[in-house]
Amino acid sequence: MLPPFQLEQTISTLVREDWGRIMAALVSSFNDWQLAEDVLQDAVEQAVILWQKDGLPDSPAAWLITTAKRKAIDHFRRTTRFTELEPNLTYQIELENANANEEFDIDSAIPDKRLELIFTCCHPALDQKTQVALTLRTLGGLTTEEIANAFLDKHQTMAQRLARAKKKIAAAQIPFEVPETDKLQERLSAVLSVIYLIFNEGYAATSGKQITRSDLADEAIRLTRIIMQLLPDQSEVAGLLSLLLLHDSRRFTRQDKNGQMISLEHQNRSTWDVSKIEEGTELLKHTLAKQQIGAYQLQAAISAIHAEAATWEETDWPQIVALYELLYKTQPSYVIRINQAVATSHAYSVESALKMLKELEGEKSIQTYQPFFAARADLNLRVGDKVSAKKDFEKAIELSDNEPQIAFLRQRLNNL
Repeated sequence: MLPPFQLEQTISTLVREDWGRIMAALVSSFNDWQLAEDVLQDAVEQAVILWQKDGLPDSPAAWLITTAKRKAIDHFRRTTRFTELEPNLTYQIELENANANEEFDIDSAIPDKRLELIFTCCHPALDQKTQVALTLRTLGGLTTEEIANAFLDKHQTMAQRLARAKKKIAAAQIPFEVPETDKLQERLSAVLSVIYLIFNEGYAATSGKQITRSDLADEAIRLTRIIMQLLPDQSEVAGLLSLLLLHDSRRFTRQDKNGQMISLEHQNRSTWDVSKIEEGTELLKHTLAKQQIGAYQLQAAISAIHAEAATWEETDWPQIVALYELLYKTQPSYVIRINQAVATSHAYSVESALKMLKELEGEKSIQTYQPFFAARADLNLRVGDKVSAKKDFEKAIELSDNEPQIAFLRQRLNNL
């Protein structure tokens, strides 16, 4: 029998891996989002007690599903819906009990409803922060406390946000379904945006003591793999997975042993994760061959150029500039222009890059966008304008909440 701590770790891993699949099955069975989460949570709590005494069952996922549905039946017995739902739920429990006596395969025994689940989580009726939080909770299995920490919210505040979202889904009768073909691309774009936001917070944390949040980066990659498994013919899903893998290959070289931030130029490329680079590159090549080019594929191509360069000096900057130009035409935004300006400074001249940034000064939201000032500070420093560089470094520090990032910028400011 496993010791208590190891058992809790095992249960936590099992729950995290199967949570989205089980939640989707439960919501599909009785069309009650909050009840599905409540009975699954009850089943997990019961598992912690019983598995400690009796040991792990042969099929933990089957045990959790069956136990959750029994608890749902207990709930329905106290409501008028029991007569309506009892025959179907009883049959499902009997089927799962039969499978539990054999080797249970959740992929074949339980219809996969995760795609319906994530499209519901990312419904346009919900604001983007709620979409992210609900996706992390229901598909990723993160606890409310973990999600609150990711947003730097209080636990109670996040719990209320999630509760309101479930009530809104019920009140608005948001369908638990994959959108029709004519709406699929539009809604899929929202789903991928949510996952990309999760990854970006993991890759470059907006606040805190670490430059990265490994838990969120890992979760975003895992969610993208799920979507790719469910929608294998969607090129942008593969493009996003390629992008995340290539970015994430540099995760452990972005800080030194003292927690200090290391810029891309000075990272030790020999310690980049080769397996992620190879997987991301191969996936990108296969996807680009379909000639259904999208924004995530273009960003992945840019990241692949960095990954393929043995040194900073060998980076093909003109190609990166060209890709950013194509990306800007596909998805115009000042964020892309700033990145293109930085690439232009290395491919051609710092002066031309500064001219590109000057064209963005009129954008209202630029005034609070930290990367703009950090990029311009570096460019001003490289042309010898220390006065302007100092002002921009100070502004970038003022707009930063991440401690390693602040320390990095402050060190550059002090070096002036």
